[in-house]
Amino acid sequence: MPDKSMYEKSLDLFPPIALRATQLGIVKGEGAYVWDENGKKYIDFASGVAVVNCGHNHPYVLEKAKAQMDQLVHGGHNVVYYPSYIKLAEKILDHVGHDYKIYFSNSGAEANEAAIKLAKQVTHRPGIITFKHSFHGRTLATTTLTASNAKYRRNYEGLLPSVYYADYPYATRSGLTEEQEVARCLNTLDEIFHDLIEPEQVACMILEPIQGEGGYIVPPKAFLQAIRKICDEHGILLVFDEVQTGFGRTGKIFAYENFDVKPDIMSLAKAIANGFPLSALVARRDLMDKWPAGTHGGTFGGNPVACAAGVAVFELLEGGLVDHGKEVGAYFKEKLLQLASERDEVLEVRGLGLMIGIEFVDRDGHPDGDLVTAIRAKALEKGLILLSCGVDHNVIRFIPPLIVTKEQIDDAFDIFKASVEASLDEVAQKH
Repeated sequence: MPDKSMYEKSLDLFPPIALRATQLGIVKGEGAYVWDENGKKYIDFASGVAVVNCGHNHPYVLEKAKAQMDQLVHGGHNVVYYPSYIKLAEKILDHVGHDYKIYFSNSGAEANEAAIKLAKQVTHRPGIITFKHSFHGRTLATTTLTASNAKYRRNYEGLLPSVYYADYPYATRSGLTEEQEVARCLNTLDEIFHDLIEPEQVACMILEPIQGEGGYIVPPKAFLQAIRKICDEHGILLVFDEVQTGFGRTGKIFAYENFDVKPDIMSLAKAIANGFPLSALVARRDLMDKWPAGTHGGTFGGNPVACAAGVAVFELLEGGLVDHGKEVGAYFKEKLLQLASERDEVLEVRGLGLMIGIEFVDRDGHPDGDLVTAIRAKALEKGLILLSCGVDHNVIRFIPPLIVTKEQIDDAFDIFKASVEASLDEVAQKH
């Protein structure tokens, strides 16, 4: 009897919450490729959900991580200081500005939890405003902030109090012009302030500068700039969740740079250390200096090995990787736009850098999550790993490593296009 696959073994070992987007058992990764337990090679356009921006097993990142392992694996950032911790903080703040400070944790949800605690601590206000279609994590507090799918909240209700939900611009769905959509969404904020909570009682607004789980939705610059102005008028702290958008993903080191809007607080994770568990909260120095010792913490945050990897990541980004990602992202987006012009089922191609979404609808113009599921399955058979997103699961998100080449983009696009055509042929046959 043949050995069970990793997937088959997992069914006996783990609960349903541990199910994956695929059934692949992966044993090796290199650059933009991974290999499964049967030796099959895949182009990875998921990147561990936007984590390995420098590519799988980047030799420079591994070199720095291995060197750190020879010196110190764990010191405990509640106990001692160590060089990689200091150096990564300096690297990030050299870019963001030294009028900010930084605190390291393990995951994006932890960083967002820290953002909430900091905002409440320094403002002494109870309220938080988040945005519909958002995703901020799955701890109890970040589940409260998340508004992209009701399943994340099912049976967990009785969540964080005093959280309010405004609309995030999505003109493709509303049918309004960009200007009208911005006005509509800002009006939902006015309604919150008028009907539910006075702005002087709001500690912070938290949002993704580009929504991830919600559908790779890029807001108009005018919207984020208006939010910045509203926050300034009322003493509300502006929090950007850059967990998925950070570290070169959008053609800038941080996505806020695309919009000429700087947040007061920013959460970072995913690509920060190219696969090593690490996250960070970055916030204005005057806010951080009001955060008393002992009111927040954790055992494993800022692990020495993860921080060493993070330093390597930042050096690679500064050494040309961000520009490369922006260039190949534009190349890929142009190919997708050409495909969209040939297919009525493509509602929109959108994104910045190598954070690109393509939204599908059926012949009646309704979101078509089933089509996206079929496309992903066919692409996987052909050796391309893709993920979906969107509140109706009808958006395919492309998040390849930033090191991806135009030749690899071509290979992936050919597989994707063939998968789209085959899936649409099946739909046509059913009708």
